[in-house]
Amino acid sequence: MPIEIPGALAAAHLKYGGEAGVAWTAGLPALAERYLDEWDLRPDGGPRHGIMALVQPVVRADGTKAVLKLQPVTPETVHEGLALQTWAGDGSVRLLDADPETGTMLLERLDGGRSLAAVPDVMEALNVLSGLLRRLVAHPAPEGVRRLDDIARAMLERAERIAGKPVPDEERYWVGVCASAVADLVSGPAAEGGDRLLHWDLHYDNVLAGEREPWLAIDPKPLAGDPAFELLPALHNRWDEVLATGDAPREVLRRFDFMVDALGLDRRRAAGWTLGRVLQDLLWCLEDGHEPDGVQVQVAMAMRARW
Repeated sequence: MPIEIPGALAAAHLKYGGEAGVAWTAGLPALAERYLDEWDLRPDGGPRHGIMALVQPVVRADGTKAVLKLQPVTPETVHEGLALQTWAGDGSVRLLDADPETGTMLLERLDGGRSLAAVPDVMEALNVLSGLLRRLVAHPAPEGVRRLDDIARAMLERAERIAGKPVPDEERYWVGVCASAVADLVSGPAAEGGDRLLHWDLHYDNVLAGEREPWLAIDPKPLAGDPAFELLPALHNRWDEVLATGDAPREVLRRFDFMVDALGLDRRRAAGWTLGRVLQDLLWCLEDGHEPDGVQVQVAMAMRARW
């Protein structure tokens, strides 16, 4: 039976990729069949999907359970296999096979229905996530992976362009605050982008339960840089729980301080790079003509207490 393409996945590729996304989706069944044949795999249940990737549970010829991950090759995904190969399962899902040309990967099977997002105690979940992150960033980034220095300098150029456009006063102000922090980190006396292998998107839904280890990270967007750039996803995910405390800045800082201590980071640099991540989010929204949801600004307000 051909692999079924979920309608939501096709819609996402149309939304974000236009004609190229439609073309990729149209070729997806044939791409899946190619690797099912080449890697001697048998489908084992229905597919799952994220925004852009199809994940098909499979069984290898030797009976090993795995998943076939198919996604377009983009600047964000092009080095995913290389990162997983570098980590070799140390805190991350294990890479079993890969074709870098098409971005297709065969991965260790984890429990796609159980992530850290479902752990009731957010600090327990954050402790697990921080432990995984500490292991991941212990590895130096391999050659060829995008560098945080380059990403940061590009953000500063984008922030300058945004400054000349009509944007809300509050967002304009915070773009300036965050850009100032980034400029200090990349051009100041302590400028150093770092050489660690970063995940770049380690939030609670990107940590799944496994058999080899209780929890493992998935879906990296590899980057070579400073581990202090890794904190934001864990600060603004599970935001309803932040608001439920009645003191969002205090709760953000509680999570932030916990991660800084767990990873042994310089607190001020961590705040500065977190402001850099906020800048990145603000720029994405403003460049696309979307109004930021306010979460970024609340995180930025909290970070000023540490910057």
